[in-house]
Amino acid sequence: MADVHLYTDGGCSGNPGPGGWAYLLRHPESGKELEGSGGEPETTNNRMELTAVVEGLATLKRPTEVELFTDSVYVGKGLSEWMKNWKKNDWRRREGKKWAPVKNEDLWRKLDELSQLHQIKYTRVAGHSGHAENDRVDELAVAAYQKYL
Repeated sequence: MADVHLYTDGGCSGNPGPGGWAYLLRHPESGKELEGSGGEPETTNNRMELTAVVEGLATLKRPTEVELFTDSVYVGKGLSEWMKNWKKNDWRRREGKKWAPVKNEDLWRKLDELSQLHQIKYTRVAGHSGHAENDRVDELAVAAYQKYL
């Protein structure tokens, strides 16, 4: 079993537009929880999804076994499938017959660093499906960007 569960969400009002991110960290054994959130006046949905994961992992003070719960397929596939090849190709990806920089490279690099410290298991959660923790981080992320509207 994972040492901690990390629930994350990010979103925007418009894409790009004002955005918010949020995480909920839970220690399953003790039930102790920690929430965090923030926003930016002009960003994208994918940046906010990534920021939520980076901020949640960065909160951990020691190497930890983490089960990441997110509704972001972008984050999940990036972490479990794409990042390995991006690194091998100097943070570039194929775009047709050409090479292009990885979008949100700064955040992916931070996530890569954090994934060297922590063991991360990705679990996809369906968004807006009545999943209590996903609904909570969605609520926090929306509240974080509403101050920019």
